[in-house]
Amino acid sequence: MSYKIVSWNVNGVRAIVKKGFLESVAEMSPDILCLQETKAQLEDAQNALALLPEYKSYINYSKARKGYSGTAILTKEEPLSVTQDLGIEEHDQEGRVVTAEFDSFYLVNVYTPNSGSGLKRLDYRGTWDEVFLNHLKTLKEKKPVIVCGDLNVAHEEIDIARAKENYNKSAGYTQKEINGFEQYLGNGWIDTFRHFYPDEVKYSYWNQMFNARARNVGWRIDYFLVSKELMGKVKDAAIYNEYHGSDHCPVAIEVEK
Repeated sequence: MSYKIVSWNVNGVRAIVKKGFLESVAEMSPDILCLQETKAQLEDAQNALALLPEYKSYINYSKARKGYSGTAILTKEEPLSVTQDLGIEEHDQEGRVVTAEFDSFYLVNVYTPNSGSGLKRLDYRGTWDEVFLNHLKTLKEKKPVIVCGDLNVAHEEIDIARAKENYNKSAGYTQKEINGFEQYLGNGWIDTFRHFYPDEVKYSYWNQMFNARARNVGWRIDYFLVSKELMGKVKDAAIYNEYHGSDHCPVAIEVEK
């Protein structure tokens, strides 16, 4: 027995429902589905996700700005507990984190803040990475932790089509963001896709301009990170380039119960 867990930045849950989302979910058939950038207030997100009645939905949404950010965990199996946010007001305004506890692990769904045009939010992003890592470390003291979501960083050159042009110039590929990501790895998490496919070039996000997806000029910024102690139970990791409807595609793992 295993869980199939899928993570997808949907770039608006109400919009993607009109673009084959329900059919894509049915085809992937996840036991647990984690969504980022739902861009919906609570009632709107509930209405959209009610179209997937086989799942229980746990929704977080932006309190600071309507139709912005937002995350959700949908699961066929009821979790032992669910919490939202990080418990720090400064970081809890945009609905970026949902944490669900299952028998053998915590699952943390995250939509990491983008550093913004002109890198105007880069300092905040650095603070976020530290606070979020502390959240994960606290959970890991109790049981293993799976982290998934749009982490808004390409880790290495293999993870971005235009590495040289973007390095230290574009949000998502600055050394500060890379260092933040490497703190997760240094504290006992494993990048599952790269573990199974060390040399494979595959992306999970494409800019909607310049026909980037058709030309596969992309970034790998959507991840499943798993505690080392749980890694032996992870059977595979995947990036599903074949699914459309968003500027991101779904990513997935299969983990033994």
